[in-house]
Amino acid sequence: MSAGVFLELLAREASAVEFEGPILAARARGADAATLTELEDAKLAALKVRALLRRRAKREAELSALFDTAGDLAGLRDLDAVLEAIVHRARQLLGTDAAYMTLHDPERGDTRMRVTDGSVSAKFRNVRLPMGAGLGGLVAQTATPYATADYFADERFRREFDIDDAVHEEGLVAILGVPLKLGARVIGVLFASNRSVRPFTQDEVVLLSSLAAHAAVAIDNARLLQETRNALEELSEANRQVNAHSEAVERAAFAHDRMTGLVLRGGGVEDVAAVVTEVLGGSLVVLDDSGRPIAGDAARLAEEEDTAGREGGLVRGRGTEATAAMIADAAQTSRALGRTVRKGGLLVASVDVGAEPLCTLVLRAEGPVADADQRILERAALVTALLLLFRRTVAEAEGRVRGELLDDLISRPGLDGLAQRARRVGVDLDTEHVVVVVRHGGRRERAAFWASSQATLNHGLAALRGDEVVLFLPGDKPGHLAKRVAAELSVSLGHPATAGASGPVRGPAEIGAAHREAQRCADALLALGRAGEGASAAELGFVGLLVGDGRDIEAFLGSALGPVIDYDARRGTALVRTLTSYFGTGGSLSRTADALHIHVNTVTQRLDRIAQLLGADWQEPERALEIQLALRLHRLSR
Repeated sequence: MSAGVFLELLAREASAVEFEGPILAARARGADAATLTELEDAKLAALKVRALLRRRAKREAELSALFDTAGDLAGLRDLDAVLEAIVHRARQLLGTDAAYMTLHDPERGDTRMRVTDGSVSAKFRNVRLPMGAGLGGLVAQTATPYATADYFADERFRREFDIDDAVHEEGLVAILGVPLKLGARVIGVLFASNRSVRPFTQDEVVLLSSLAAHAAVAIDNARLLQETRNALEELSEANRQVNAHSEAVERAAFAHDRMTGLVLRGGGVEDVAAVVTEVLGGSLVVLDDSGRPIAGDAARLAEEEDTAGREGGLVRGRGTEATAAMIADAAQTSRALGRTVRKGGLLVASVDVGAEPLCTLVLRAEGPVADADQRILERAALVTALLLLFRRTVAEAEGRVRGELLDDLISRPGLDGLAQRARRVGVDLDTEHVVVVVRHGGRRERAAFWASSQATLNHGLAALRGDEVVLFLPGDKPGHLAKRVAAELSVSLGHPATAGASGPVRGPAEIGAAHREAQRCADALLALGRAGEGASAAELGFVGLLVGDGRDIEAFLGSALGPVIDYDARRGTALVRTLTSYFGTGGSLSRTADALHIHVNTVTQRLDRIAQLLGADWQEPERALEIQLALRLHRLSR
């Protein structure tokens, strides 16, 4: 009976004081001590349940707010609206009188108020906090959350009259501040505050920190979007300038339209380089931010370096080093002026983003180049920069998710939630997959971009790990997949890419071992001088027995000697024995005949039959070595 009364109170979410009612009523009725004790125990249990339900309801509200915040970020259109929503949710969830956010101002070296909710003071909404001053300045300086139940009675903070005056005018007493961090860098502080004395719990600090993390992501996303918009605006401005030129720059307009069309159709840097050389002639090389060629006719430019050295007043014989230094100097000048720079017989146009070089175009023209045609090179540099910026953004966004997942599958297969993470990017770990390791020869960015694109198109994963690219793709034929990856990536890079593969595998537990076997296959191909090829352990012959985890001897015997063994079994012949004697006598027909007690012509006929079964190249050194190893393994297996 007592439990039922308290269950009814729990069901209608009664206040804590109402739970005393049943006990008071029992006392009024003259209940005995045992009944009162039973009611008191039931009341305490009910209050514990009530507290638990309230905590869970609060946690549900917190998680719902974080989910809504993540949804706002996914559909980010207006940064201010997202930040205002985060601050408003912080105030609601913590039940404070006000919440607000300050952001770091790199030009002045302090923080400024960005968003407030519940504020009534104009002075407070415009306050600035020097680093280390006040609670917010200390949070920004130390990148550590701070809370105070009574700000003006707390001696931990360095006082500033303007700050204290603004806080006093706002009427704030209890303040909690947490840092907004991007990596190790603090970009601002998120606050929740009360106008009366109030301590903040650890759960509240954690909740506000979660909201601060979302706010930092929103600010960083907005920065990336703004950079993209800026690049698009630059491209649009270049297009307007081309359209405004006179007939003397029609070729520049035509080239620009061609390059813009390439961008819209998904063309690459090589396509832009092809347009430039088609319109202007000569040879063009596109260099990345570190000065390495990523497109164009680098070989032809290298052949003409001595000519460039003579025209630039350089000493013959120092062409490579001197030309590289000359191009680097011209690229720096081009970025500073925003124009094409002529050095000797070269035209150099370079673009930077945020004071960091992004790409440089070097043209050796076949004749004089007019100013209007130099604008073509400048437009090409802008388009190339935009393509590289898009490539970098896509690779960072897509590769971050898929690459981190593949890293975890390889190095931490026991981590919880891997299958769910894989399903979110369209990968089913319960189906058969192949692990491919590619040695790409140093062109990391391009190789990573190609691998990320392949992973997205084929519902797989890709990661850049040190000097290798790792792919995790659906399939059950590792050798075939390795050959395809090596061939296609070699074409994309313009130089050999070597791929080793292993599989098929199912589930996270097998991926690490398959990755190691694929590494060994790729290393074996390079050691055998087969750069640019792809193979699994099965295609490496006897080498596959060394690098493969399975060490399938039967499969190796079938590959190296199977047709001869089968022929002997069907016809009752002695071709295997003849092969063994032939190799044992150093390839001597006469000694083989003596060992087998047959005529030399019979040996010749048997060897001809063997050539028909194994192929004409069976005596080539590498193939002969495999056959001899297979003969020994066959003898041991019998």
